[in-house]
Order: sequence, then C-alpha cells, then structure tokens
Amino acid sequence: MKKWAIIYSSVTGNTKQIADAMAEADMLQGNVDVFRVQDAPSDLAQYEVVLLGYWLRLGAPDPLMLRYLPTVHDARVCFFQTHGTSPTSEHAVTSFARAGYHLGANCEILGTFGCRGKINPKMLEHRKNAGPNDPHGGPQSEERWRLASTHPDAQDFADAKAFVAAMQHKLALKEKYLAAKAAKAAAAKATAEAVAKK
Repeated sequence: MKKWAIIYSSVTGNTKQIADAMAEADMLQGNVDVFRVQDAPSDLAQYEVVLLGYWLRLGAPDPLMLRYLPTVHDARVCFFQTHGTSPTSEHAVTSFARAGYHLGANCEILGTFGCRGKINPKMLEHRKNAGPNDPHGGPQSEERWRLASTHPDAQDFADAKAFVAAMQHKLALKEKYLAAKAAKAAAAKATAEAVAKK
C-alpha cells in the first residue's frame, strides 16, 4: 500500500483533531504523512489517497484550502470538514460539492466525511449581536451553537477512523474489480486471437 496524505486547515483546532484521529487509524499507522495546508507539498504523486480537511466559511472550504484545492490534480481525494451545523444539513452537503468544484484536473473523489465542531468564539460574539433578519441569529442558531460546542467528541474521532477504514475497503474493492475486468478483457482478447488463427 502506498502512503496516504492528510492535508488540513484549522483555526480553532477542530479540523486538526479530526486529521489527527484519521492519522491514528489502524491501517494508516506509519503509512501516512500529515501536513497543515500551509506546508502541503505541490507534488502529490507519491500518495495513493489524499485526505483534504477544512472548516467552512460562507458554505465553502476556508480561504487557505480554497487556494490549495486547484493545485491538487491527478489524485484520488477524500474530503473531510468541520462546521457548526448538522453533517447532514444542506449547508454541509453542498459544501462538499463546492470543494469538488475547486479541485484541479483529473481528480477522483473517493468519499466525504463531516462532523460538527466548536464555533470560533469571535464569530459567536458577532452573531450574538445579529439583527432579527439575520439567518444566523435567533433561538434556532443558539441551539445549533450549543450542539456544536461539544464537538468534535470521542464518537466523531471514532467515526473519522472508521471513515478511513471504509475508504481503504472501498479502494480495495475497486482495485479488485478493475483487476478482474482487466483479466476478463485479456482472456477475451486471447480467445479472439486464437479463433482468428484457426
């Protein structure tokens, strides 16, 4: 198995904690390089899979990751993100699409992982003064902030490790399928050549 890379952007520490948990997944032990996005290599050819992690800003990856994504090309990629809302919310789901849109050429997106994360205290202070028409203010948002304040938690870390295992399994199945397909094509070609010689 070739090495995997984990490249992350983090301000409050949420995304870094998920990156660290992924790096501790059993099957990656000693076979993964972890980089802050500021220190990430431009050449990713040596890596079998690149996990790209970020926090959300305005429904998209944060500015540092947005600048890095177009430089990632010809790579098999997984996205992971942390945010102050439900991982199944429309906001969270469409953020993965925005990340994919910014990737460089010839990338394959293998999978995605998202979890809640504590909201930056500075942002919370700003939101507390939001007017009544601000969609990010009010009682619903305050409940969302309360839920986010306890994450990432032990279950999020376990889920992050399980995600890595699931991506490794998915990759193994895909490679097995492609090998069987190639063998079938080679056998068909050999049979056709044999018939042609008769």
